[in-house]
Amino acid sequence: MNATMRRIDQVTNILAPLAVGQVMTLASNVVGCGFILGWNLVSLIVEFLFLTRVYRLVPALSVKPPLVEENQMYLQRRCLQRFRRLLRTCKEGWKAYYRQPVFLAGMGLAFLYTTVLGFDCITTGYAYTQGVSGSLLSLLMGVSAITGLLGTVMFTRLRKTFGLVNTGIISSCLHLSCLMLCVSSVFAPGSPVDLSLLMPFITSNSSVFGETISQRQKHTYLLRGGSNQPLLPDRSSIHWTNNTVLLDNIPSGTEPESYISIILLFSGVITARILWSFDLTVTQLLQENICESERGVVNGVQSSMNYLMDLLHFIMVISAPQPHHFGILVIISVLFITAGHTMYFLYSHRDKRKLRPDT
Repeated sequence: MNATMRRIDQVTNILAPLAVGQVMTLASNVVGCGFILGWNLVSLIVEFLFLTRVYRLVPALSVKPPLVEENQMYLQRRCLQRFRRLLRTCKEGWKAYYRQPVFLAGMGLAFLYTTVLGFDCITTGYAYTQGVSGSLLSLLMGVSAITGLLGTVMFTRLRKTFGLVNTGIISSCLHLSCLMLCVSSVFAPGSPVDLSLLMPFITSNSSVFGETISQRQKHTYLLRGGSNQPLLPDRSSIHWTNNTVLLDNIPSGTEPESYISIILLFSGVITARILWSFDLTVTQLLQENICESERGVVNGVQSSMNYLMDLLHFIMVISAPQPHHFGILVIISVLFITAGHTMYFLYSHRDKRKLRPDT
């Protein structure tokens, strides 16, 4: 059922970017935004009808707790009690999560959320700075969803052949292998990365440092005043057309000298969507190895950890927002992902030792 639901999700991820991207290309971005708005309104109505049907099919959902007359002093006391109960619930929930045998597997999955190597606003924004059109991006997103769909099919077959835990090991190795393409893109021709930013200090001569950056990164955007500090253009300098974005403050010859870097990056990002098989493995492990009384608490903590690590990757982007910073973010992302898979390897090692107590 998990794999089937994920396949439905991937099919929508295939159709949605293809439809919206082509509408924006053939019509305009304004028409594309209107198309998205109309689709969401229709989806909202359908979702409301389905939720209403579930509400009617389950009579227990309509049972409401009795109302109690409460004065202001009692309400204040109740608020304080609820706050304490909330803190106690968080503490007990983390303890329940920590003592689970699949704790390392769950933490490993959470670490995979700290990454810029996905088709989100970060990656697409970087792609635009490297000369990739919106239409091509939509096609790439569709191909990426197809890869994710294949990952769900691979999960079911690997599980039948090698077992659930070994499926996670195979998926981890494949995922890390695909990400090596992304690491290679950082050092490939056409990459805007400035490796001097990895230095623990910056020279006092900031003007010379800025000039060095501008000379090495010819295709990064410049400020309007002739400043050498690379920066994306502001909103006033962007003109939206039917199929591209024109930046009126970009000098001629700012296109990447080579597209090898961006090709390697998206090749790694697309093929790495085999990650869905690893995601399904950990989800299945959480469902099978947690007792029913603690399943809701543990899954709640797991979701919180996923969102927390996802928030961390946005903090990374805020700290390093320029296109020539993106390569450093790629390296940091791969380090987090490697740490996550290492946690899963430790879990699988312990699990196999439990199965062979004589060793």
